[in-house]
Amino acid sequence: MPYDSLISRTDAGALIPEDATREIFAAAAQSSVFMQRARRLRDATAAQQRLPVLSALPTAYFVNGDTGLKQATDAAWKNVYVYIEEIACIAPVPENVLADSGYDIWGELRPYIAEAIGAALDAAVFLGTNAPATWPTAIVTAAGNAGNSADLSNIVGAGGDLYDAIMGATGNIALLEADGYFPTGHVAPPALRGKLRALRSATEKIPLLTANAIPGVMGPAVSYALDGTPIDFALNGALDAASALLISADWRQFVYSIRQDLTFKVLTEAVIQDNTGAIVYNLAQQDMVALRCVLRVGWAVPNPINRFQAVEASRYPASVLVP
Repeated sequence: MPYDSLISRTDAGALIPEDATREIFAAAAQSSVFMQRARRLRDATAAQQRLPVLSALPTAYFVNGDTGLKQATDAAWKNVYVYIEEIACIAPVPENVLADSGYDIWGELRPYIAEAIGAALDAAVFLGTNAPATWPTAIVTAAGNAGNSADLSNIVGAGGDLYDAIMGATGNIALLEADGYFPTGHVAPPALRGKLRALRSATEKIPLLTANAIPGVMGPAVSYALDGTPIDFALNGALDAASALLISADWRQFVYSIRQDLTFKVLTEAVIQDNTGAIVYNLAQQDMVALRCVLRVGWAVPNPINRFQAVEASRYPASVLVP
């Protein structure tokens, strides 16, 4: 694990003026795709938040004749917990580098640190990458465990194509619908966009992927829809095309809660240690400062019982198309 990383004069060399333009060219920072789609709960007031979830449905009965007896029913609930965990990083930089730079290094860095934290969150939620032990099983794994995984290679091997794998009777969306959920959105790695552009309906030849321009300050942005349902492409690099080509989900069933929103703090008199306790940087002694960034967040999948799939192990509000 890197404890000795810092922004050196070499790293920030492009920002230290010679006769340079005042504009910095960089890719737009991308936030968490999961947090854009999932349902946000009220902010947590503790490290653990409890959600009562329906686990047994009531049953109604016909009454036999005018004097027949009405039968009783029951219902049951279980507890699902949101466990808050911390995502953080520290960016150290020598004070001389800050002083010699003609740019606001902290201002330029903040969006990309936020992107890195969003990418770490998405990778943990979707793929389980570096996920805390208290968090739920990653979406791709949990969907596969519930039988909600469509295999593109098998479908193509049986004479189908990508359209069948997504829209077919045994395709990705159909697996989700069989569990009683309709997709409210899709998430995919950017590599899938080119493949989706070529897809047309079988008879009318209508494009499956459509785009709409959204006016913005820096020019129009583009929102995409897959068969009329929003689709987001994970531009923060968190979703691996080798693990999942498309995640379709009823995102209302995925929830998250924030205990501490993304905060930034400039450290001036602190030490940075590695995992052995050794001091890597002494900020005061080495004339350095550091930007500390922290987000405390947790997520859960309530997955309440429904009339279509009563078995919890076989029910999940997402399905995954795997390569």
